[in-house]
Parts: sequence; C-alpha cells; structure tokens
Amino acid sequence: MKRTAVFLDRDGTINIDPGYLGDPDRFQFLPGVIEALKRLRAAGHLIFVVSNQSGIARGFFDREALDRIHDRMSAALEAEGVTLDGVYYCPHHPDEGCACRKPSPAMVLEAARRYKVDLEASFFIGDRASDIQTGRNAGCRTVLVLTGAGGETARSLTGARRPDYVAGNLGEAVAWIINVAGKGTQ
Repeated sequence: MKRTAVFLDRDGTINIDPGYLGDPDRFQFLPGVIEALKRLRAAGHLIFVVSNQSGIARGFFDREALDRIHDRMSAALEAEGVTLDGVYYCPHHPDEGCACRKPSPAMVLEAARRYKVDLEASFFIGDRASDIQTGRNAGCRTVLVLTGAGGETARSLTGARRPDYVAGNLGEAVAWIINVAGKGTQ
C-alpha cells in the first residue's frame, strides 16, 4: 500500500535562512514549525526534508557540518515526538548540471521509491520557485509558504507556475494539507 508524504524545503521553510547555513549553532526553527510537524505526523503523513545545499560545492561548509545541522534538527524534532522519515540534499553548485538539484524531482522520486509514496496524494512545501517546480515535476500538490523568500517568490509566480496553495507559514500549510487529505481530494 502506498503512503502519503509531505516533502519540505529546509531553509526558509523549516528554519530561519541566514544564507548558507553551515554552523549547527545557528540553526533555528521558524515559529510554529515543530507544532506543525507534530500535526503532520499525527495525521499519518511521512515527512521528508529535500534541500539544495550548494554551500558545500562553494566551500562555505563541508558535508560533516551539514550532517551536524541535520542531526541537531532531527534530535530537536525527536525530542518533541516528531521523526523525520528522511533528509535528502543536493551538495552541487547550480552550474554543475547535476541530476539531483531542485527543481529536478530526483530526491523526491528516490524517497518515493524507497518508502512507497503515492506522489499524486502527496505535497511539496517550500519558499522558492524551485520548490514549487520540484513538487510539480514529481507529481505532488504544491504549497508556497510566505516565510523565508516566500513573499518575493509569491510576487514572481504567475499562471501555471503558481502553487496549489499559498500559506503564511508552515502551520497554515499543514492545516490546508490535513483538510485536503481528509477530504480525499488529492
């Protein structure tokens, strides 16, 4: 049986985005994120983080520093009763032309194969156009949050590039997802 999932961008969606976050001590959840993720978990959705992390390729930090950030994020969530099902990231520079960098759906598709996810019944949440396009490319419904770069992104997305829903923050996005999923109208 296939399951539903929510794929989340990290910087600007889950945590404050200081730009190329490479220091675990600077990781800070956005307000309401932990409570929103608790609601997603309680609703039965798998939860994945999918993030471009070109700071590695740019030499701003290394994979070990990024792993420490993700370990800290995961530990803080687990202390609140939320377990992430996976954290996927692309370490490449935008000019490298890799297959995994968002808006490619490769990281989402990998998680979907591994965890038997029904992508048509799943959602992608982020604050940038590349997040919305990643979700669309993977066959998910999309939500733009106005946190992080979301306000600027909202002004730039028109027509077919618009997300399925625009939320002020992750809490609003989760409320919409739970409502939509509960109605079975994916």
